[in-house]
Amino acid sequence: MSDYEGVEDTLFIPLTARVNISKMFPEYFYDRKALEMENLVKDKQIEKKSSQYTMMASVARSYNLDQMTQEYIDKHDKCNIVNLGAGLETSYFRIDGKNSHYFEVDLPDVIELRENCIGVGENEKFIKGDLFKLNWCNELDTSLPTLMIVSGVFQYFHEEDILEFIRKAKDIFGNAELIFDATNKFGIRYSNFYVKRTGNKSALMYFYIENPREFAKKADCQLIECRGFYKDALKMLSDKLSLYTKISMKIADKRNNAMILHLKL
Repeated sequence: MSDYEGVEDTLFIPLTARVNISKMFPEYFYDRKALEMENLVKDKQIEKKSSQYTMMASVARSYNLDQMTQEYIDKHDKCNIVNLGAGLETSYFRIDGKNSHYFEVDLPDVIELRENCIGVGENEKFIKGDLFKLNWCNELDTSLPTLMIVSGVFQYFHEEDILEFIRKAKDIFGNAELIFDATNKFGIRYSNFYVKRTGNKSALMYFYIENPREFAKKADCQLIECRGFYKDALKMLSDKLSLYTKISMKIADKRNNAMILHLKL
């Protein structure tokens, strides 16, 4: 897998986390499809350099995004679920989305890897494209209620790129919402340190949010929710997590070191 360098190489970090946490804490998060793909993770340095906390951070993000996606699907008879910068994400297999149209968007070589290793589901479509160019919108019915999910992607770009993306999406979709994860300035520093530790020195992160309400105002969007990562994990795994992990989680939620924003476009 050494062909994947820079930002694309980071797609193996969340996969490694989903595999490991599915084994350690299946009562909190279990990803059958990720376990089937365990052989893809050739670089064991990711696992060696990952702490319990960093793996939980990645999985807690998926856990909350799954919840929010399921809530959106349950509210709509028919809708689009668009996973932008899909990487090797396997949320399609964790979510009950029978009445939804599921789209996975990423760069051509990542989509080819998905086609080879995951395969396309019944109501799922893979789209090769750059999420910021929005050409992928031509592949779906933009009149349907649409939820766009951007997980672990925006951080690698600059604020003006994200604001421009939101402006364009608002023009294209009649009824759309966006959920994405973000960190504050401290969280970006920590994340950059961790990614470098895993052996990837070419995927630096830039985008962070200090004030979610101010960002929503700047984007001319309604802030539906801003949630921390760890409320459920702390409740469900209190006796099983290390002391360091629990303290780190509580601090992260209190200080908005890791958060998920839900915007109405």
